[in-house]
Amino acid sequence: MIRSIVCGSLMLLALLSSGCATQGSYDYSALQASKPRSILVIPPMNNSVEINASNIYLSTLSRPLAEKGYYVFPVAVINQFLQENGLQSPADMHDVPLDKFAEHLNPDAILYIVIEDWGQKYEILSSTTVVKANMTLVDAKTGTTLWETRVSYAQGSGDNGGGLVGMLVQAVVDQVVGTMVDQTPTVARAANNIAINNPGQGLLNGPYRAQ
Repeated sequence: MIRSIVCGSLMLLALLSSGCATQGSYDYSALQASKPRSILVIPPMNNSVEINASNIYLSTLSRPLAEKGYYVFPVAVINQFLQENGLQSPADMHDVPLDKFAEHLNPDAILYIVIEDWGQKYEILSSTTVVKANMTLVDAKTGTTLWETRVSYAQGSGDNGGGLVGMLVQAVVDQVVGTMVDQTPTVARAANNIAINNPGQGLLNGPYRAQ
């Protein structure tokens, strides 16, 4: 039963992903002028109440950025390196001057993320897994904003067609499954996919993009 619920949730995720493109076109002039080849991802600042949100979200960022054609500094190694140099929280890491990153790591661009909301929200007859964050990519030498976007995604459960009794049963199942299977990494990956690949708003392809 758990497997079927998870599979159903993934199907819903795919359907929702197909209709979330943002209209309009981003001004890419700064990104095109900078032409970054490498991206240093700073561990996300976490403004949510979920204490593990930063580490979980950090683990979902390397793949979509690499698939867009950029070299991504190993996020776990960078996190450890920064902590070993006295920066114990993402807030401290976000305050590091750009010239320090240039001196020790020499990235072309730096990605800053601020998590605004994260986790599973339970109501009487439904549950929703939410990921909301802001991404800002800056030139590592000048601090110029190259690209920024808002990441927002919610995967919910609701009426399963079985009436009130069915909804109550489903609500109980959702809470049981939620304690066993953390859906936030899946939702975060979907959110990243939408934000990074959104036509006209997402990140432009990097130099290592597979043809």
